[in-house]
Amino acid sequence: MTPEGIRGEMDAAADAAASFDPLRPLLTRVAYRMLGSVADAEDVVQDAYIRWLGTDRSAVREPAAFLRRAVTRLCLDQIKSARHQRETYVGQWLPDPLVEEEEEDDVTLPLMLALERLSPLERAAFLLHDVFGVEFDEVAKTIDRDPAATRQLAARARTHVRDARPRYKLEKEQGLEIANAFFAASRSGDMGALGSLLAADVGMWADGGGKRPAVVEPALGYDIVLKLHRSFAVMYGKYGSTLVRAGMINGLPGFVTREADGEFQTTALEIEDGKVTGIYVMRNPDKLKHMH
Repeated sequence: MTPEGIRGEMDAAADAAASFDPLRPLLTRVAYRMLGSVADAEDVVQDAYIRWLGTDRSAVREPAAFLRRAVTRLCLDQIKSARHQRETYVGQWLPDPLVEEEEEDDVTLPLMLALERLSPLERAAFLLHDVFGVEFDEVAKTIDRDPAATRQLAARARTHVRDARPRYKLEKEQGLEIANAFFAASRSGDMGALGSLLAADVGMWADGGGKRPAVVEPALGYDIVLKLHRSFAVMYGKYGSTLVRAGMINGLPGFVTREADGEFQTTALEIEDGKVTGIYVMRNPDKLKHMH
């Protein structure tokens, strides 16, 4: 290739990056909300960038809409294979934990789990319209359905996920206060203090991915959850568990710890009326790589 040709390619790449890079955070958020995996979301967005490089960009009037459409379609393709992987997943599947500095939207961890139970098109319609504020006509073009069918998909999704949406806004400070109290009580073995934080119908879900020990089935109910934490406290007392930081994890208050095996762990707490109703623990090292 001639020097002019190389320079032309470099200019084209710089031009593509200049229009793509400002949109990358939004596109990554869309992909992550669709897939529940940080690595898969980044791969999809990179794939969209490669396609953008080969696109006649002068003919694209709205790069944001064009790229959001590309990312959503790539995610829909990915979900088909991801669904197959989930069927063979060891233990409970939880989305990758994101420790967020700022709350971007109200897609909390329980809502992401509810989205998993939707069809791929229902998920796309709900996220694009209800979460990212995309007009139905544009959503319809993205998922290749007519607007009426798209509205129906979103309405159906809304019905399915209604119970998983936060009923009221939990103040961040109050949430983190409870998360810190939960950490202190669970690690010190103060079961009285821990028990006072739990709702009667509390549930616990843990994802070890078959790579680290984790509760294989959901632990449901006050007595079972407290009993489990009593046995955990013995291990914490023996081997240690260090608080790395408290913060919002997938929209829920929680904390990141480094456990005795040197690996990270995240604990996210669903809280209603000042009581912990859900405990979501990520132990799968593959899903914690992005935190290193």
